Amino acid sequence: MAEKLVHKSWIIQYNLHSVLGFLLLFFLFVSFYLIGDNSDGVNFLAINKSTRKISSPKCDLFSGRWIFDNVSYPLYKEKQCSFMPDDFACHKFGRKDSKYHYWRWQPYHCDLPRFNAKGLLEKLKGKRVLFVGDSLNKNQWASMVCLIESSGIPSLNPPIWKGNLITFEVKEYNATVDFYWSPLLVESNCDDPVEHRVRDRIIRVEAIEKHARHWIDADILIFDSFTWWLESHMTLQWGSFNSSDAIHKKVEMKLRRYEMALRTWSDWLEFQIERKRTKLFFMSLSSSHKNGTDWGRGNDQNCYGETEPISRREYWGNESDINMMQIAEASVNELKRKGLDIQYLNITQLSEYRKDGHPSIYKRNWVAPTKEQLLNPRKNSDCVHWCLPGVPDVWNQILYAYIMDSSRELNE
Repeated sequence: MAEKLVHKSWIIQYNLHSVLGFLLLFFLFVSFYLIGDNSDGVNFLAINKSTRKISSPKCDLFSGRWIFDNVSYPLYKEKQCSFMPDDFACHKFGRKDSKYHYWRWQPYHCDLPRFNAKGLLEKLKGKRVLFVGDSLNKNQWASMVCLIESSGIPSLNPPIWKGNLITFEVKEYNATVDFYWSPLLVESNCDDPVEHRVRDRIIRVEAIEKHARHWIDADILIFDSFTWWLESHMTLQWGSFNSSDAIHKKVEMKLRRYEMALRTWSDWLEFQIERKRTKLFFMSLSSSHKNGTDWGRGNDQNCYGETEPISRREYWGNESDINMMQIAEASVNELKRKGLDIQYLNITQLSEYRKDGHPSIYKRNWVAPTKEQLLNPRKNSDCVHWCLPGVPDVWNQILYAYIMDSSRELNE
């Protein structure tokens, strides 16, 4: 009898353990299904939900990889863009390879919306979009103009250049897409839109109104300012350029002077921008590829002759200054805390991979190359700006995604 009771007890315990074991396995299975491969810290369900919805904070448009796509890219052709500046028209100036046209940026956990020029212009009807900054910002502006023209919208007039301002009008939508040359944002001796190749740069680090009065009526402002701050020495000036008693101080302190200028910029935005109307964007540092040792080439190599992107996910070039980026992002975040509708678009990493996308020698030379440069093309290579169509088109796809999305919570 005792044996039967023990046996029965054992059976009950065995069945209970079996049920518990089954429940545990079921729980683990469900958990694994829900979480999936969480190596990137992203919930599996959140990925699927954000695949088509960019407004999810889980949808990081800036983290991804380049995929070769010669079916749906490029978004336009160089010859079809009648407004293409010679600075970025690489085929026109002799580049033979075309592979750089066909790379599509694919975020890891969502899709980047395809640019729809007519849809954008419907959103921009009666509005003014203004790109403010240096020639890389002009590079992005030129891309935007080409993307708009490629939609087949009739009666587009050539851009009009007045001083530092280029105006591109889309009459059918009563919209303008403009560019304003202000490479340091604040006033400087580099402010002339043509004659600005000045080696000894002088900055009025607390003066911005001369430029900013041209921005105040814009509905969307896109800023950039990094490259021109990289000089080892610059002169800070207090007082006007015409003043005989202006104070000058030649300084190194790259980060400090950059921080001071962004403080002037952010103070102006805080007190002058109409918050309910104006959307603001700050583009992060655009990567250059001047030193081939960054990606395993020799000391004498750069972007010249490169035809493939860098595939190493963790690649970061030595010329991309993280400290400067942190200062810019901190300035943007401070403005957010003060209630301004501003976004920091971090396009640096995706641009880092594209060593193949620069003009190198295939552009108009505004200053004739020397005999030495002609004998050694690499010494005359532009590894800073970008061929079009190319990388800036992706910057504009991301900008487009933010403009078209109605949520202010995107990626915050």
